[in-house]
Amino acid sequence: MEGTSSGFRKNESLRGLQHLGGDEGSEPLMSRWSPQELVSKLLHLHFKDDKTKVGGDALLLVAELLKIFVLEAAIRSVRQAQAEDLARVDVEQLEKLLDF
Repeated sequence: MEGTSSGFRKNESLRGLQHLGGDEGSEPLMSRWSPQELVSKLLHLHFKDDKTKVGGDALLLVAELLKIFVLEAAIRSVRQAQAEDLARVDVEQLEKLLDF
């Protein structure tokens, strides 16, 4: 993958996703693109140089790492909710895990 963490735009977070999502009530992102296409678009939102390219193997690796990260966050959120004697996981449990 060309471009490193120093090649990312700073302070962009998820604001760049607004133009990817379309209008309110439109089709969800995951049904528009394959996971590999979505990861590519997410990465390119944060590259300083629009000409930066991501190889196919690197893209598959990042997609797999994101999948593992999200699954682990979900599992830990469930455990956090259980520790708080809650029957349902809310965004608050995820925020506690991520130190927001």
